Amino acid sequence: MFAAFSRRALLSAVCVGACIAATAVHAQDRFPSRPLTLVVAYPPGGSTDPVARLLAQHMAKTMGQPVIVENRPGASGTMGAAYVGRQAPDGYTALFAPNGVTIHPVTMKKTSGYDVRYDLVPVSLISQGPYVLTVGAQVPVNSVAELISYAKARPQKLFYGTAGVASPLHLLQEVFNRTAGIDLTHVPYKGNGPMLVGLMGGEVQVALDTVTSARPLAEAGKLKILAVTSLKRNGALPNVPTLEEAGVKGLTGGTLWQGVFLPKGTPAPIVAKWNAALLDALRVPAVAAMLAELGFDAIGTTPAQLSDRVNQDIALWDGIVKSANIPLD
Repeated sequence: MFAAFSRRALLSAVCVGACIAATAVHAQDRFPSRPLTLVVAYPPGGSTDPVARLLAQHMAKTMGQPVIVENRPGASGTMGAAYVGRQAPDGYTALFAPNGVTIHPVTMKKTSGYDVRYDLVPVSLISQGPYVLTVGAQVPVNSVAELISYAKARPQKLFYGTAGVASPLHLLQEVFNRTAGIDLTHVPYKGNGPMLVGLMGGEVQVALDTVTSARPLAEAGKLKILAVTSLKRNGALPNVPTLEEAGVKGLTGGTLWQGVFLPKGTPAPIVAKWNAALLDALRVPAVAAMLAELGFDAIGTTPAQLSDRVNQDIALWDGIVKSANIPLD
């Protein structure tokens, strides 16, 4: 009797397991069956939010469901990223983030609340573009060579601004300073907006920034763009030389990129659907045109290629922090 009961129990368990598996497969096949959320870990505006909103608009057509952009700013982008990492791995919540996610594991190991390598699943690299080297309108230089000469004659007397200690542009500025052989004094601000106010007001003389925020200010005569950090000139700033053209060679880390991630454990078929929808959106001429206007090239990759980029950048930033002896919070 016991054996018969055990066989019945075993058969029942097998049937239940099969039903659960079938339900999971069916759910993935039906995905998505309700609206999706694309989290941006920064405030509206800037270079991240408008790209996410344009992608969401076109992804909705492929996904067959609305894609809602939700801003969750705070703590240099870590709050929104950690939030997505805690969500159910069902594909309904994704993260749209710049390359700051590769700096958090190096500079904020104890406080970020997540690690992009272990808590998130890469979907696709979306775009990449340069940073720009800027000076205040009142600074009497008009080229990188002039800036370097001006700074060398005034060691530690020129100030460079950043959005905060160990932020991406703090690390990159330190690399530039070392490569150019100049000694500037760091002034960290609480965000990029206050930093730009300080640059335009003369509190700091030098700053690295994005094409998106620097170009309109340069066009208004409020600051000067001396160079782009990419290896080739940028289509949004065709008359601005690269740092290499300006004589500063070997700068590493000079690329701003944006990518999409899902929570750890998201099934591969769902990751594939997100990837396909993103690649479809990037093929839309209006999307590529807007990215170009913001200073980005549309990319689109496999999840594995984004994973490789994440690991490469984490190693890069770790090396920069250690070689420059940058204090971390």
